[in-house]
Amino acid sequence: MQAVKSHNSKIELALSKELWKRGYRYRKNDKTVFGKPDLTFKKYKIAVFVDSEFWHGENWETRKHDHKSNQEFWYTKIERNISRDKEVNEYLEKAGWKVLRFWGKQITKKLFLCVSEIEQEIQAKKR
Repeated sequence: MQAVKSHNSKIELALSKELWKRGYRYRKNDKTVFGKPDLTFKKYKIAVFVDSEFWHGENWETRKHDHKSNQEFWYTKIERNISRDKEVNEYLEKAGWKVLRFWGKQITKKLFLCVSEIEQEIQAKKR
């Protein structure tokens, strides 16, 4: 578990590099924004989170039984991550932020769709 990065993962770097190439400027892991989003566009109040499938519990109800050892630990850990994600979303949305969350698979398989979704939000906020 020591090798798992909390920021600058491959999927996060892929997304951020593509956005930078297209001329978008952002802050990475901004501590001044609640929940420390992976990418923030403060001017437009857009927070982007890059979530890995394992740590953030994609399809949790069907996959929760995949853990063979130390199940109680993993259940509480991942369920707490899921509830924290919901808390962060609610808090930021109440504060007027647009929250975008992407799974790692979405970024690796459909990077340009993820980038275009972010671009659409930026264009909508510009108007």
